[in-house]
Amino acid sequence: MDPLSVNIRDFTTYLETERNVSQHTLKAYHSDLAQMLSFIQQEKGAAVSVLDVDHLLLRRYLAQLSKSIKKNSIGRKLAAIRSLFRFLMRRGTINKNPAELVATPKKEQRLPFHLDIDQTTALMEAPNEEHKHALRDRAILELLYSSGLRVSELTSLNIGEIDLTGGMVRVMGKGGKERIVPVGSRATAALLAYLEQRDAACPKGALFLNTRGGRINRRSVTRIIDAHVLRISTFKRISPHTLRHTFATHMLEGGADLRAIQELLGHSSLSTTQKYTHVSIDRLMEVYDKAHPKAHTKYTE
Repeated sequence: MDPLSVNIRDFTTYLETERNVSQHTLKAYHSDLAQMLSFIQQEKGAAVSVLDVDHLLLRRYLAQLSKSIKKNSIGRKLAAIRSLFRFLMRRGTINKNPAELVATPKKEQRLPFHLDIDQTTALMEAPNEEHKHALRDRAILELLYSSGLRVSELTSLNIGEIDLTGGMVRVMGKGGKERIVPVGSRATAALLAYLEQRDAACPKGALFLNTRGGRINRRSVTRIIDAHVLRISTFKRISPHTLRHTFATHMLEGGADLRAIQELLGHSSLSTTQKYTHVSIDRLMEVYDKAHPKAHTKYTE
């Protein structure tokens, strides 16, 4: 029986040559399995065999990991371990997968960060006449917030896909799914101002251009947001996706139906949209605690 280290080497070779996984994925698998191997060798010795590994040993390994890393990361490492043992089962090296008896940790639910109304207004107004590309930047910020677009959807927009008269934009979302999203009046005004200033020699093609006249990319959008956040300095660094979270949260707080928000965001599953209900409930409790006269009164008989 080959040592476990050889089994892991064979598995990573299989991933690289037969599965043709990316170098990033290959590096992640190698790192996760090397970390597991190090723990097992400390427990069982350097020449440990795969037959020496059972579900109790793997549970001890994950318990040790839980002291230093988050549940989501543990889940990823466990997925790599299960893949290794499935590979060894297919090869006939083992007849059962010890990792299948190890439960996956429940994912931590991270509530999406969003801006409040005052913060959003400050960010929208940050691009001013002092900035060379103020009209473009404001149009980008207003459209992200107004329509809840993903940054990839925004950067791929062409001029012909936006109807400023009707206040609509046609978006190509994930999986090639097209949807029509409203554009608010402030975003429409910002887009009109930007297009009036834009190079008249480019009547078609990309809606948002970079400084060289080409289509803007997601990194540029992130840098634009970073620059304006830095200028107003009222909240922590945010990403373009923060404006999408802000759009959804403000819509929900304004009374919009969850199904409608799902359609606007282009979510295939309502469960993806439901995370915003938690944000809204937290906000509701915050308002209650501040406003209700009995919220902080201790109960006495």
